[in-house]
Amino acid sequence: MHAYRTHTCGALRKNHVGETVRLSGWVHRKRDHGGLLFIDLRDHYGLTQLVVEPEAPFFGAVERVRQESVIRIEGRVVARTPDTVNPNLATGEIEVRLDSFEVLSAADELPLPVFGEPDYPEEIRFRHRYLDLRRETLHRNIMLRSAIIRAIRQGMEAKGFTDFQTPILTASSPEGARDFLVPSRLHPGRFYALPQAPQIFKQLIMVAGFDRYYQIAPCFRDEDARADRAAGEFYQLDLEMSFVERQDVFDAVGPVARDVFAQFSGGRPVTDYPFPMIAYDEAMLKYGTDKPDLRNPLEMQVVSDHFRGSGFKVFASILEASPKNEVRAIPAPKGGSRAFCDRMNAWAQREGLPGMGYMIFEEGEAKGPLAKNIGPERSEAVRAQLGLKAGDAAFFLAGNPKDFVAIAGKARNVVAEELGLLDRDRFEFCWIVDFPMYEWNEEKKVIEFGHNPFSMPQGGLEALEAAKTDEEILAVKAFQYDLVCNGYELGSGAIRNHRPDVMIKAFEIAGYGREVVEEKFGGMLNAFRYGAPPHGGCALGIDRIVMLLADRQNIREVTMFPMNQQAQDLLLGAPGEASPEQLKELHIRVVPPIAEKKD
Repeated sequence: MHAYRTHTCGALRKNHVGETVRLSGWVHRKRDHGGLLFIDLRDHYGLTQLVVEPEAPFFGAVERVRQESVIRIEGRVVARTPDTVNPNLATGEIEVRLDSFEVLSAADELPLPVFGEPDYPEEIRFRHRYLDLRRETLHRNIMLRSAIIRAIRQGMEAKGFTDFQTPILTASSPEGARDFLVPSRLHPGRFYALPQAPQIFKQLIMVAGFDRYYQIAPCFRDEDARADRAAGEFYQLDLEMSFVERQDVFDAVGPVARDVFAQFSGGRPVTDYPFPMIAYDEAMLKYGTDKPDLRNPLEMQVVSDHFRGSGFKVFASILEASPKNEVRAIPAPKGGSRAFCDRMNAWAQREGLPGMGYMIFEEGEAKGPLAKNIGPERSEAVRAQLGLKAGDAAFFLAGNPKDFVAIAGKARNVVAEELGLLDRDRFEFCWIVDFPMYEWNEEKKVIEFGHNPFSMPQGGLEALEAAKTDEEILAVKAFQYDLVCNGYELGSGAIRNHRPDVMIKAFEIAGYGREVVEEKFGGMLNAFRYGAPPHGGCALGIDRIVMLLADRQNIREVTMFPMNQQAQDLLLGAPGEASPEQLKELHIRVVPPIAEKKD
């Protein structure tokens, strides 16, 4: 007989009745039922109920053993009586009557419970993550993560992709976030950077003649944590393809994403492939965001013409002030009550707005201050354009869209939530395409890359050279795209800029001179000078995929050893101080931060 187990704690069934077995695992729960002691023994595979009779010589030892102690037992498998069968347990038709019992590792008093999984402070959970991971839900999430990654690998291999590994110690690149820097011992005063993404390397793999690359890649960004973004590090499905256009990339990764979600959705509907494509400008207009939740059916519309020159002087004067200004409407089907409109107004005020204008549509007329001021004819035109009917309402925002589009997008979601329009039990995918190549940094008063600096501009070099004014430059689109699901950006990608002349011009517009590009990206430029294929790809966030499929709202619930929101590893104490010897070896002196002077 094996030293620790003949079976796992999830393996025994009714056909094992009468066998003598050996099991090892953790004491999940103990119960005393009229002299008989019951133990739920747990391992990675499941639970088995153990029964200890009062006359057993080890009865006292079983009474004293603490939960989460590791034990080894031998015993006979017996059938449960019909009234004690547990249909919710795979081993629920049997139990094991103990013949021997041994404590392999005694547990101290627990800092947090494993059985029952009550809500517990994250600080304690992370400090004792090894206990937290014993909880059924978190254990299941981590196993789901592993299964999803396995399915992704299988899908990518079936599509002809090959798994290659790229370096972790590399050079800094302008990916849009802060780098983690690693000091070099051999080159004092110089630093490596941990990759924010394998962007340059995967493009060089294409230049080297490999056709389809993928990797479950670790990425490192010195960013603040959010519920949907891990602090410090994350994993992504990274892929690149040669001799492709945008649709080729979509047709490679889209079906893999769709199949993975269909496999692990638990029966919830998933968007059929091909996924809809929505232009960035259209997404910002209709949904107020470039990551729309399409489970929400509401679409905003521009209704400026109905207010231009109208009796509602606030909106009319805004429209007169600038040709860039607009009035946009958020439809609210079945929201035609004063109480609901007042709640939305109160929400808008909490968000920092003076309020939101609204109309309530009743049979044959519209009510509210806006309707009163613009008159019945214009109000009816608004209703007709929005496709609303009696009992519905609409909310309005006015100004330069760039100033209110974010709050409009939030308002759209709040309206749908309040009115019960959001169908939560489904996964809705779309591609957002045609992102702006550049954006305006209002704080620095400069033009910057809008998404990914290594993307091919639509129209190539000719489009860049033809754009003379800031307005014309900001109108240039890129072959960039995002994959969005249920309001989350699952991934982004682009058709790459594979020509040195286009790359130098693109960076010049963003404020990088030729000498800077040659210095920072000389390796890539030189590679392109020796024959680079047109190529493109994308990357999907593994953590977010698992978070959605596990029906979690926090990415830390699907990560085995996450940092907390302050980017601290409470389990091992990172970040920690370096010893004087380590600092001397690296030629580094730590300078404490200077305290800010108080007035």
